Amino acid sequence: MLAAPRCVWAAGAELGEGTLWSQREQALYWVDILGRRLHRLVPTTGAQNSWQFDEEISAVAERATQPGLLVTLRRGFATFDPARPSEPPRYLHQPGEPAGNRFNDGKCDPQGRFWGGTMDWDCKAPTGALYRFDADGGCTLHERGITVSNGPTWSADGRTMYFNDTAPNRILAYDFDPKAGTLSNRRNWLRLAPGEGYPDGMTTDAAGRLWICQWGGACVSCHDPVSGVQLTRIELPTAHITNCAFGGPDLRTLYITSAWSGLDAQQRQAQPLAGALFAVDLDIPGLPAPLFGG
Repeated sequence: MLAAPRCVWAAGAELGEGTLWSQREQALYWVDILGRRLHRLVPTTGAQNSWQFDEEISAVAERATQPGLLVTLRRGFATFDPARPSEPPRYLHQPGEPAGNRFNDGKCDPQGRFWGGTMDWDCKAPTGALYRFDADGGCTLHERGITVSNGPTWSADGRTMYFNDTAPNRILAYDFDPKAGTLSNRRNWLRLAPGEGYPDGMTTDAAGRLWICQWGGACVSCHDPVSGVQLTRIELPTAHITNCAFGGPDLRTLYITSAWSGLDAQQRQAQPLAGALFAVDLDIPGLPAPLFGG
């Protein structure tokens, strides 16, 4: 039986996202994209820190060879060091997305390359893309025709990449070449059942199972990586569940973000924890977040 989720930060995030567990700091980073904030929680002390940005920040990775973080801002890939908050983030690359797009979710692959996706601001037009940003600053376009990019995550053996196009309810799978960092054999892997919401952020546990956040579904569901069959689910007290990451000293705590964006006034009153950060203890660990190679 799953433990009950608990609220660990009633932040009221407009659009919580971008969960990242720092092994070095034993802290959780996460973002409020539309609130333009980066948050950090240190669970052992309860310490909470936040940094305000001048534009949307959507995803976070730690750097392997330099201090600070690699982040995605509205227009591309940048660096930011929370230890030097007076220094603004510095763009490393802007791929030239349409004005009606912005960056959304992203994550490092096990080889330290960052995969970041873009989306249509209005969540309607298939104008988004998926990019791979390498440690040497190279940026490669891998996918077009995405409406709302979310994920990605990888199989336990690193040879399958899963990626969500949220608005049309598509969870895609690709054959992944770990050495080359290339994708092939794209296929529709899973669609959530009607009324279950839409696939948002996701992660993989040490057994290779996928944990998928469900926007509009008030839950995180756990799925077999081959068949896609739902194995279990974590019910949350608010509808829009956005992203998750394993953390804690043994990586057995699943941290989960949520959003109040998209809720009307009546729904927000009925869901006072919309936009909160939640945590739930599980009986299987996750995998350490890979560091960005640059």
